[in-house]
Amino acid sequence: MSQNPNIASNPDQQHTRINNTLLGTAEKKALLWLAARMPAWIVPDTLTAIGLFASILIFISYAFTFYNKGFLWLASIAFLLQWFGDSLDGTLARYRKIERPRYGFFVDHVIDSVSEVLIFLGLGLSPFLRFDLALLALVSYLLLATYVYLVTYVNGIFRISYMRLGPTETRVLAVLANTWVFFADNPTVHLFQNGPAFLSVSLTYYDLVAIFFIALVSTLFIISAVSTAANLSREDRVAARTKARQERASRRQALREQRAARKAAAKAAAASTAVKTPPPTAPRPNVEIDS
Repeated sequence: MSQNPNIASNPDQQHTRINNTLLGTAEKKALLWLAARMPAWIVPDTLTAIGLFASILIFISYAFTFYNKGFLWLASIAFLLQWFGDSLDGTLARYRKIERPRYGFFVDHVIDSVSEVLIFLGLGLSPFLRFDLALLALVSYLLLATYVYLVTYVNGIFRISYMRLGPTETRVLAVLANTWVFFADNPTVHLFQNGPAFLSVSLTYYDLVAIFFIALVSTLFIISAVSTAANLSREDRVAARTKARQERASRRQALREQRAARKAAAKAAAASTAVKTPPPTAPRPNVEIDS
C-alpha cells in the first residue's frame, strides 16, 4: 500500500498533518525553493511577524477603501505577503531542522486567529460588505478552526484542507474577489422586490460571496462535528465493551488462579501432615505364661 504524500507524520508533534489542496503540490515546491534561499538572518519568528504585519495591513487596506477603492490592490498585495510569512515559517524551520513543535503550533495558530479577526473586521469596515455578514463569516470560520484544533487534540489529526481548499486557496479567492470588485464596482442585487416588504433586500456582490462562504463553512462545521462526535461515541462504546470484557476475563483468571492456589496449598498441607504423623504401631499380643 502506497503512502499518501499529502499526509506527513511528525513524531515530535504527536499529530498527523493533512494538507490535500488544489495548490498543495505547487505551493510545497515554491516554499522549499524559498526556504533554501532565505538569508541566515531571517528566522521562522521573523516570518511569523511578517505574516502578522501583513494581516494588520489587510485590515487597514480594507478600512481605507472607504476613501479610495485603490486600497483593494494594497489588500491583495498584503494577502501575498501574509502567505509568504504564514506559510514559510514552518517550512523554514523544518528545512533548517530547528523545529520547536509545541511552540510553533501554539504561536502559529494564535497568530492565525488574530489574523482572521483582523481580516474579517477590515472587510466589515469597508463599503463593500455589510458588517453583520462580516461578523457571521468570522464566527463560522472560527467555529471550523476550533473544530480542527479539537480534532487535533482528540484524534491526533490536523486537517487544514476541506474540499481541496485550504488557507492558500482562500487567499487566492480573496484576491480574485478584490479584483472583481475593483473593476465591476461591487454591483448590487435586489431580491424579492415584488414580495412583502420584510423580504425585500439588497445585497452587493461581496455580500453574496460572504453569504455563500458562511453557508459553506457552517455546513462543513456541522457535518464534520456531528460525524466526528458519532465516530468518537462509537469508538468509546467499543473501547468500553472491550475494557469490560478484559476486566471480566481478568477477574475469571484471578479466580481460577486463586482456586488453583488453594488446591495446591491444600495438597501441600496434606502431604506435610502425612510426613509428620508416624504410622500407627500394631498392638502387642497379650501372651500369658503358665506357672
